[in-house]
Amino acid sequence: MKRRKFIAGAGAAAAGAAAIVHAPAVIAQQKYRWRMPTTWPPALDVMQGSAQRLARMVSELSGGRLTIEVFPAGQIVPPLGVFDACSKGIVEAFMGASYYWTNQDPAVQWFCSVPFGMNPAGMASWYYQGGGLKLWEETYAAFNLVPRPGPATGPQMAGWFRKPINTIADYKGLRMRIPGLGGTVVARAGGTVVLLPGGQIYGALERGVIDATEWVGPHDDMQLGLHRAAPYYYYPGWHEPATTLEFAFNKKAYDSLPADLKRMLDFAVMSISVLGLSEYEAKNAIALERLKGEFKGKVQLTSLPPAVMADLKKLAGDVVREEAGKSPMAKKVYASFTQFQTRLGGWREISEGAFHQFVAL
Repeated sequence: MKRRKFIAGAGAAAAGAAAIVHAPAVIAQQKYRWRMPTTWPPALDVMQGSAQRLARMVSELSGGRLTIEVFPAGQIVPPLGVFDACSKGIVEAFMGASYYWTNQDPAVQWFCSVPFGMNPAGMASWYYQGGGLKLWEETYAAFNLVPRPGPATGPQMAGWFRKPINTIADYKGLRMRIPGLGGTVVARAGGTVVLLPGGQIYGALERGVIDATEWVGPHDDMQLGLHRAAPYYYYPGWHEPATTLEFAFNKKAYDSLPADLKRMLDFAVMSISVLGLSEYEAKNAIALERLKGEFKGKVQLTSLPPAVMADLKKLAGDVVREEAGKSPMAKKVYASFTQFQTRLGGWREISEGAFHQFVAL
């Protein structure tokens, strides 16, 4: 009798132990369903495509434990309403550009791009080696968000203009779609800044509601049809030499993920950043050839005069310093960014700068 009781007790104990051993496996099967609106229309295949690529990658890496449904601009949230929607937990994630949220804190502008600032490699180095990402997280923590650097567009173009730019005075009275610190510079030069989501730019430019616009570069600009709405296409993109887009997650939703899913999500975002920049570089090169060939005589591709660039740089220096004084966080971010850019500049001058001067001979 005692032997039977012992065996029965041992069996129950073993069953209990087995249940404990397999409990983590049961917990690991919990599924998370997120929604991620973006600020991009479907036509922008690199931007919107990056969000969709992230969703596919996360689903595959997690075995379906974390799935993200991606929505283009305006489908479930107004294009420029994604920040607030994610902050409030209405959606779990979004993709956009941090300088759209200047009204939240001026500091956010430095995480996207700064006029006459660093290139994409420099920005990435600042995020991951210079404390930039930690400052970005600190800034967004006040809004219940967790930010991550998305794909960089590479150096942008100065934009499309209905009339030529010969001197800085030509910006006076100009109605231009341009966000961020670059927009503040244009306003300082006498222009009127208009902030429009990508899907609304062509119509505004074609109808003359705005006189000029910047977006990204040849590929995206042609996807939006901007080459059919204005004849003057200027470079270089002094206002955005290294635009970095963003993914952001509702902090409560992000913190609720198990550690392994957080790591999967973070590393998937990093890979999308690399893939996005490489895709932009390749597609911009192809689109530029199209502009020079198919649209020769219809589009005037030209550089901004050196005197205009010098004036813009001076204005930009004043604007950036003034914006840095508008909040304690902006002051902190500005100091970090400026110190890192100065240090990096010494290396860039004798490495990349010297190389480009040589190959240009």
